Amino acid sequence: MPELAEVEFFRKRWDHAALGRRITRVHAHDGKKLLRGVDLPALRRALTGATLEASEARAKQMLFRFSGGAQLGIHLGMSGELTVAPATQPPGKHDHLVLFTAEHALVFTDPRMFGRIHFHHGDAPPPWWTKIAPALDSDEFTVEAVAAFLRRRARAPIKAVLLMQERFPGIGNWMADEILWRAALHPARLAGSLRPAEVQALWRECRGVARRALATIAGRGGYLPPDLNAHIPRTWLFWHRWEDGGLCPKTKRPLRRAEIGGRTTCWSPARQKLR
Repeated sequence: MPELAEVEFFRKRWDHAALGRRITRVHAHDGKKLLRGVDLPALRRALTGATLEASEARAKQMLFRFSGGAQLGIHLGMSGELTVAPATQPPGKHDHLVLFTAEHALVFTDPRMFGRIHFHHGDAPPPWWTKIAPALDSDEFTVEAVAAFLRRRARAPIKAVLLMQERFPGIGNWMADEILWRAALHPARLAGSLRPAEVQALWRECRGVARRALATIAGRGGYLPPDLNAHIPRTWLFWHRWEDGGLCPKTKRPLRRAEIGGRTTCWSPARQKLR
């Protein structure tokens, strides 16, 4: 599932192609579950002729704001992707939403349909946007808030807790593994077993990995990397976690994989001790 930096990458992809551009036509697949609850006739009326004015990414979601008060929300789910195609290219089978400008087609593709499309019309931010938890690099994401959350989830593995979006928005499977590896915490440790110094390390690495991922995967300023993983250093666990016989970038000892908290998890036994 795309995580916060990948979501920012896809947001920028649409932004670079269509910011300030007028939507000339809207294609949407009626009756699909990822459009449940959306008034499609209202969406088409509001977006056709509107201009893309701004966009924003939070956690695993995106919000695109158009002239006239139209607000389009997109959650990519497991297999969703935002692409840009020529305006002359017809929508494909899995292209569930396509916004056409004079030059481009902004395409939301989701073969498995685990994603979600939201639509809101009005000046106020929609509830599905404002309820997202504070970002990992915000002032509201404090070590005290993390410690309190871990106490409430004391009997759950820390890997499973890191995937809870109500406190750790935007973290998915690979980011959770990266954070725990950098903090030298075994993913099966119970959340309530972490000592104050370990909670501090977890909080610090959540913020650090989020910032590094945004800088390397999503780029900074007006820069958009050529592909998602173009500039991730080989010193990250990211590159080694799925390799058979993969080695820890720090200890050069074998990595291990197992299911923890319902998700396939990779860690370095030489670095991350279960104690």
